[in-house]
Amino acid sequence: MTSAAASGEDYCAAASGEDYPRRYVRELLRTGAGATLVLLIMIIGSLVLWIGTPLLWLWVGSQVQGATSSLGTAIGVAFIGVVATIGLLAGVLAKLSDVYAANRRARGLDDTGHYVLETVLVISAGLTLAAFAIWFFFFAGASPVPVGIQI
Repeated sequence: MTSAAASGEDYCAAASGEDYPRRYVRELLRTGAGATLVLLIMIIGSLVLWIGTPLLWLWVGSQVQGATSSLGTAIGVAFIGVVATIGLLAGVLAKLSDVYAANRRARGLDDTGHYVLETVLVISAGLTLAAFAIWFFFFAGASPVPVGIQI
């Protein structure tokens, strides 16, 4: 038996010959700091979902239209790209939610399911919508009154 196992450290890690950095990272992920890091990555991922994905595929669609002079092709490429990217990001966010739940269980806390991910997505969607409305009405020059109506 190794000294790591004899001193009460993770017996499985010691028995399998797992090296110190890997064990350290695993223990770090079981702490509150690890859960906070996963939560921060979920927040960034949800902002990419709501802001980065549409902007990316609007740009790609504009490049396709510029190259082909076909609006239909540009819209089709942008639509397929948005759907595929959202599917990919949703899968990544779901996996991060599972990691967060596993971290909570490892720390002896209750499993909240996907509550944290749902909360992050709703709050980030609300903030994104508010930011878009502010940009649209105050910075983009759009008028909330239809064209031709005098107030």
